[in-house]
Amino acid sequence: MGGKCPHRSVKKRRYSHKQFRRTKFLVKGDDAVYDELIKPEEQRKELPVDEDLPGLGQYYCLHCDRYFANVTVRDEHFKTKKHRKRVKIMMGPKPHTQLDADLAAGMGMPDNGPKLMSMS
Repeated sequence: MGGKCPHRSVKKRRYSHKQFRRTKFLVKGDDAVYDELIKPEEQRKELPVDEDLPGLGQYYCLHCDRYFANVTVRDEHFKTKKHRKRVKIMMGPKPHTQLDADLAAGMGMPDNGPKLMSMS
């Protein structure tokens, strides 16, 4: 009697989902990444050495906003479907910003139309 629990794999999936949710909010938004990509090469600042980041913060994917441990891992990332999809999104039209969302929800400045000349 006994044996393995049949729902063990479900529990593992649930934990990985929580980890995804935690890291989801640590990346830059699409609009911030898009603004970085628009800058010319001369204005982009060099990556500083940071001991807390993987690979001392030297191997970075600008499109995905991710750091990698070494060059080979970063180059493998460049071949993935996620990266290619992200590049395609970033090369398209400008992503929406929070200001766009507020204006669409009617939370911006009121638009009362053009001012008409008053007749005195």
